Amino acid sequence: MNEIKQIMNLINEFREARDWGLYHNPKDLAISLSIEAAELLEDFQWKSSDEAVDQNIENIKEEIADVFIYGLMLCSELDLDVETIIKDKIEKNGLKYPISSK
Repeated sequence: MNEIKQIMNLINEFREARDWGLYHNPKDLAISLSIEAAELLEDFQWKSSDEAVDQNIENIKEEIADVFIYGLMLCSELDLDVETIIKDKIEKNGLKYPISSK
């Protein structure tokens, strides 16, 4: 089993132990992901990038983790393979944004 699937299993076990699955439908997971991303932005608001990282690195790590957790839960709920959808998106972006020759 790859590491992403192991992490997804860990997340799902945590959720199931607390009976939170009822609240984790695709719509609510997408909303929660967006909220967590906004909380990450708060760490950078009104600061330079360096200041934000120096002052808020611990919270930044927690908010990034929350974003990934909700993203992985959404993939699990929709039965999406994380590695496949990321590789597909990178390939699509490569076609959309080709390397320009100089």
